[in-house]
Amino acid sequence: MADQVTKATRGRNDWVLIGTTLGLTIFGLLMVYSSSYVEGFLLEPENPTYYLTRQLIWFALAIPILVFMMYFRYEHYQKMTPVLLGVSIVLLLLVVLIGTGRETTGADRWIRMGSLNMQPSEFVKVAMAIYLAHVYSRKQAYIAHFKTGVLPPLVVVGVIFSLIMLQPDLGTGTLIMLTAIMLVFFSGAKWRHLFGLAAVGIVGFLVLALLRPYRIARLTSFLDPFADATNSGFQLINGYLAIANGGVTGMGIGQSLQKMRHLPEAHTDFILAVISEELGFLGVLIVLIGYGIILFRGVAIGTKCKNPFGSLLAFAIVFQMAAQVVFNVGAVTGLLPITGMTLPLISYGGTSLLVTFISIGILASIHRHNGRQVL
Repeated sequence: MADQVTKATRGRNDWVLIGTTLGLTIFGLLMVYSSSYVEGFLLEPENPTYYLTRQLIWFALAIPILVFMMYFRYEHYQKMTPVLLGVSIVLLLLVVLIGTGRETTGADRWIRMGSLNMQPSEFVKVAMAIYLAHVYSRKQAYIAHFKTGVLPPLVVVGVIFSLIMLQPDLGTGTLIMLTAIMLVFFSGAKWRHLFGLAAVGIVGFLVLALLRPYRIARLTSFLDPFADATNSGFQLINGYLAIANGGVTGMGIGQSLQKMRHLPEAHTDFILAVISEELGFLGVLIVLIGYGIILFRGVAIGTKCKNPFGSLLAFAIVFQMAAQVVFNVGAVTGLLPITGMTLPLISYGGTSLLVTFISIGILASIHRHNGRQVL
């Protein structure tokens, strides 16, 4: 009877997950338009929808890829792991050699593809989630042994992290390191190994921050942004003003004042501040509920998955998305340092949108191709 129930439930799509993802994305397109209209007009007066148009192009690319990922069996990624790892290294090396963005952002994080820019480190996040889930799912029997069970994959992570830091991109590098530690935890490693890895990670993070004064300024400005209100604290202070203007119900769609070139990165890193100003606390709450639904479905999928690889992969994807949301919301509200992480599905950024759709598609595939018993 259980087998019959399992067969009957296998193959169903998780429409709650997919529907919520599409809903947040469509809302994000609206907010990208609202928050970037002024910047688009100043960039191309004849085309104030410049940023929205580019985001729509990526959205159009992401939809068929999402559908493909939903129906592609997730188990096949295990065989593709060496290829994914090799492609990740090649892409990161290409960024170092031919990357663009240094003139405007101080970092080489993009590779130009015609009129669009691709950020390889976004794809590397997913590739590393697959790699780590694959390796640690095969090390369950000896995960208690640090040298043979825990350490080898972390050496590979260290290489990837080093290449990302050449861009430099401390936020993405840190996210990948945290994902690795999280998967070590879910694989059943000993607590002393976890504490040791956490300690090494914290020390390494502090050393990297100390090597670049601008990183220290960004990491500490949130403690007292008014101490340097015209420089390191400028973005956060204007984010505060946007949130204060919005109150509970907001000023209305399109009515933000801070997006009028007062708030840097209003359509990317700090789009949540514009949402708060235009739709108030209620608008932000709806966004957070949307993320909560996606993350809850992801945890449920990982918990119910009978394949260790699928389970670890689901948890890795959920953790990466949750961490991005936490880091972004924390930065906008001044509770965490500003790391430059975008708000998944909502912030402007084509590569980020495409990769998030890929991640959601993998989660949907794990749900679809995993037999579940319905009680």
